[in-house]
Amino acid sequence: MTVPPHARGYEGFAGRIGRTTDDSTPSWAPVPSAAPGSPNVVVVLIDDMGYSDIGPFGSEIDTPNLDRLAASGVRLTNYHTTPLCSPSRAALLTGLNPHRAGYGFVANADPGYPGLRLELADDVLTLPEILRASGYATYAVGKWHLVRDANLRPGANRDSWPTQRGFDRYYGSLEGLNSFYYPNQLVSDNSAVDVDDYPENYYLTDDLTDKAIGYLKDLRAHDADKPFFLYFAHVAMHGPLQAKPADVAKYRGRYAEGWDALRESRFAAQLAQGLFPPGTEQAPRNSEAGFDVPEWDSLTPEQQRRFARYMEVYAGMVDSVDQSVGRVLDTIEQLGELDNTIVVFTSDNGGTAEGGPEGTRSYFSQFAHVTDPDWVGDVPHDEELIGTAKLGVHYPRGWGQASNTPFRFYKGQSFAGGVRVPFVLSWPNGLRKQDGDTGIREQFTYVTDLAPTLLGLVGIDPPTVRGGLPAKEFDGVDASAVLRDGTVPSSHTEQYTEMTGNRGYYRDGWKLLALHPGPDVDAPRWQLFDVRTDPTELHDLADRLPEKVDELAAAWDEAAWANTVFPLLSGGALAVRRPAEQALSRPVRILAGTPPLERYRSSKLIAFRDFEIAAELGGSGFARGDEGVLVAHGDPQGGYLLYIEDGHLVFGLNSYGRYTSVDAGPVPVGASRLEVSATVAPRLRWDFTVLVDGVAAGELLGQVQLVGMAPWTGISVGVDAHGPVSWDLRQRRGPFRYTGALRAVTYTPGPVQVPGGAIERIEREAEYAAD
Repeated sequence: MTVPPHARGYEGFAGRIGRTTDDSTPSWAPVPSAAPGSPNVVVVLIDDMGYSDIGPFGSEIDTPNLDRLAASGVRLTNYHTTPLCSPSRAALLTGLNPHRAGYGFVANADPGYPGLRLELADDVLTLPEILRASGYATYAVGKWHLVRDANLRPGANRDSWPTQRGFDRYYGSLEGLNSFYYPNQLVSDNSAVDVDDYPENYYLTDDLTDKAIGYLKDLRAHDADKPFFLYFAHVAMHGPLQAKPADVAKYRGRYAEGWDALRESRFAAQLAQGLFPPGTEQAPRNSEAGFDVPEWDSLTPEQQRRFARYMEVYAGMVDSVDQSVGRVLDTIEQLGELDNTIVVFTSDNGGTAEGGPEGTRSYFSQFAHVTDPDWVGDVPHDEELIGTAKLGVHYPRGWGQASNTPFRFYKGQSFAGGVRVPFVLSWPNGLRKQDGDTGIREQFTYVTDLAPTLLGLVGIDPPTVRGGLPAKEFDGVDASAVLRDGTVPSSHTEQYTEMTGNRGYYRDGWKLLALHPGPDVDAPRWQLFDVRTDPTELHDLADRLPEKVDELAAAWDEAAWANTVFPLLSGGALAVRRPAEQALSRPVRILAGTPPLERYRSSKLIAFRDFEIAAELGGSGFARGDEGVLVAHGDPQGGYLLYIEDGHLVFGLNSYGRYTSVDAGPVPVGASRLEVSATVAPRLRWDFTVLVDGVAAGELLGQVQLVGMAPWTGISVGVDAHGPVSWDLRQRRGPFRYTGALRAVTYTPGPVQVPGGAIERIEREAEYAAD
């Protein structure tokens, strides 16, 4: 029969509709299905790992699983990425230049310009969205860092969260970094994982690996044929550096000869492997102010011993990553699918100088050193705690340059040390090397090439529309021809880069570069290199070839306008936030039982300001035997808490790993209001007063403020959740839930009391290193 014109809901139905099923024909909407035999795709992305940190690129660290990937696949030795993390991740997942994708900086700012949206726009397609629409199962684990920090809290926009951007499942950290023993917040799909404490022997890399393997096993138990895309974005190697004792022990004593000897041995291995042509020169130790590295032999024996411990921890973390890769590969092999799985391993940017010249006992305290170098008293510190859960250390920058062997500079700079990283790709069924093929590819490739290359390998064309809007076209190119044949020239012949004023332009083997150490972000001091003969960027030809400098500088300017690079970030631009964020600093009453507040939301209640905390006890107030934590904010890397134990009220402050407390005495029976008042004092300090029913009962004066990224764990009411503020209290009492009648805790923030210039410098350093 014919459906009458007033009927609704049948539009577009491809079958036949009658009055009963006897005279109707069913029809089902098509389900996306991948072509038979489509390969699985695994992308393993490492954080802050330099060019030389794995065996296939010259490292002495044991990486047998990466070695076997390189043996069966190809190594891109001239692969470039962006200088920082969020931009690299956006470029990798979208195929767009980072500013054009909205990520001209890390997702810890909001200055209000198109290239600095720090959220994915509606017309930006992602690789998982394209693959899922083509019949792939899509999974992400690990670090995301494509969500603005203000949107990490409940009720905020989730448009840039992983499961809104093409992933079926997600587990990991939306932040730019995390503790490996006590993550401040983990997210499963769209919800924070609510736990009081982590199990004994917990280690984040192992947890992420378990989850990734679980996703793959779960898929195959339900669907034997559907190909999968696994995006495994490790939190390692980002600081703070923490490694399992067994992994550190393996490298005990291995770095006693220091970073100069390590750089020489790694460079020799790189030359022997054919990663660089004969005659290539290794860059000398960085000597520029703020980047400089001392000669190892100039250090004292105590410095050498302590500095070597940092590198032992770093090596243990790299080893742990390789073990993780091995576990994932073994699982895929057990499923019988390893030969038909494309596996990519690379890094988001080069090794970092964030630990300063001597390393740091606290990754978070370093950000305030820009205003007072002796502000917290960083070194020396207990060597036995380096790499453990009790400290959040980072290595001295000499190891950062060793990581970037044979190049100059670090993460954040546009020179090779910041942007040239290892890249390994293996696909036994699809990329079989011919006899005599070493698997080394010297052609220039860029991070934006990865998405179109993977789609080219699996045979999928990207859509032209997303959500009814014309989708932005890729800036990257399909490099699969280069993967198949090492003699094919690169089709990616030009590329700009820019990050916080550090800039560069590549064209046909020429590289124009400029650091931004000066006051004027738009006054580059250009250097020119012919990287075909000078891959380590040592011989500046700018004075000899001014015409080439002018040509490439004009090309950079044109590319900058075409990719929303302008305006360049200057002055205090990174400290600017949208006016709506002021609401995060209003007083808030947090009921007992509320899950821990998100980190950024919590910080807005205390950062750079006076504040008051009031715990309301219900019923008849305090009763004998009531005990536990009333409020806690932070973890071993910095924080504070108020608790009752053995009838006494105690306020404790963890200043970036240095803990102190005040016993405010016995709590009177019936007391109903227990408070902490913090007042800003000179030199970035607080004076704390503890009050019981409005009467002062104890004080801690002249305590360093927690700023930058600390406290890392958000506010908990009635328990010290996640990482412990007080290590000794956690050992004695665990998370120590309050046993009495706790109604709520109210935070009342006061006005900001620290000079704006100091805030801008601190937040700029914190945002930069949060990547």
